[in-house]
Amino acid sequence: MRIKTGDKVRLIAGKDKGKEGIVLKTLPKQDKVVVEGLNIAKKHQKPTQMSTGGINEFPAPIHVSNVKLVDPATGEPTRVGYRVEDGKKVRFSKKSNNTIN
Repeated sequence: MRIKTGDKVRLIAGKDKGKEGIVLKTLPKQDKVVVEGLNIAKKHQKPTQMSTGGINEFPAPIHVSNVKLVDPATGEPTRVGYRVEDGKKVRFSKKSNNTIN
């Protein structure tokens, strides 16, 4: 996957289109990512001896095709490419051609 945990991404489709957030978790087998504060889902839970019940909100996974990496240099959404620098494979922004850490 071209998106990693900790990357800043912008949602390009769905109910939260245009919003930005940090990737909390990647699910490579499902091609999905969990983004902080986006695609919020609600789950109703019964009270148990351990916890009180109620409505819990949590960020649900989003398909990776619906997010774009935000270029750290320009702040614009960009596609990601790979190239070899000093014998190591690194990601780079296709818009600004800068290396992404």
